[in-house]
Amino acid sequence: MPPESAPSRPSVVVFDMGGVLIDYNPRHLYRKLIPQEAEMEHFLATVTTREWHMRQDYDGDPAAATRELQALHPGKEALIAAYYDRFDEMLDHTFPPMVDLVERLADEGVPLYLLSNAPGFLDAWLRGPARTKHPFVGRFRDFIVSGHVGCWKPDAAIFELTCRTGGFRPQDAVFIDDVVANVEGARASGMSGIHHRSADETVAELRALGFPA
Repeated sequence: MPPESAPSRPSVVVFDMGGVLIDYNPRHLYRKLIPQEAEMEHFLATVTTREWHMRQDYDGDPAAATRELQALHPGKEALIAAYYDRFDEMLDHTFPPMVDLVERLADEGVPLYLLSNAPGFLDAWLRGPARTKHPFVGRFRDFIVSGHVGCWKPDAAIFELTCRTGGFRPQDAVFIDDVVANVEGARASGMSGIHHRSADETVAELRALGFPA
């Protein structure tokens, strides 16, 4: 019998955004609005909480969520409105070694995609204003934003949609995310997965897969 052919190595890289490429952090905005650090931390912990925001990554409506939260916190309406009105300011800071990695891969012709759990309006931001603020965003072939497409990590549906969007098979791609559950979801869908902890480790894992990182 002829020997079995070796499994093909992935040739596509799919990146998470926040925590991997961009330092998403509400503090980048709210330090401008609430000068006292303790007061700012209290506001983020008790008003615009992580749990409140994460609902907008799924099927929530940021405008409706803002109105509902404002009704619960009289006197804080303007601060609450700023969360989504000025959301891009929470995305001002990149991780330079990871941006360099994106640029190197793109220069080598590696197909790149971005998959993020984020509110739906981030899709338009990535396709427009983000390219001015962060030119490396223009190196991605397409974007899949959970709030825009109606499914989210780590569910299989969003990884299947990512493959359909790019026209590749799951085994053709490696997914990079800083959340273990999301990496496990990608692996369950047939992709390779890298749990991002540092740029050096991620680069080493990509090189082990045969990428020119």
